[in-house]
Amino acid sequence: MNQFTEKVIQLIKSIPSGKVMTYGQIAKAAGSPRGARQVVRTLHSMSAKYNLPWHRVINAKGEIVIADEEAAYSQKAMLEAEGVYFLTNGRVDLKKSRYDLQITEEDGI
Repeated sequence: MNQFTEKVIQLIKSIPSGKVMTYGQIAKAAGSPRGARQVVRTLHSMSAKYNLPWHRVINAKGEIVIADEEAAYSQKAMLEAEGVYFLTNGRVDLKKSRYDLQITEEDGI
């Protein structure tokens, strides 16, 4: 596994309940600001294996972007159960619910 993928997994695991991060935010924190699609691939292929809280990752607009309607509904329900704030337009309120990770060398991230 490459270093970027390892960092992505660590970052996703670090998102606390009730908070979300965006694909781009994770990519940037993992060292590849233009690597949002790689974050998507990592989530798709490794969520089950590494028990990742995949539902806490959304797009930069605060939208749930899963094409499968049932899975998208499940993601929203899981986020609501954790206390994530949604706006009336169905998007996550990123001002209230975005996790702003403070990265330090000590974190190893």
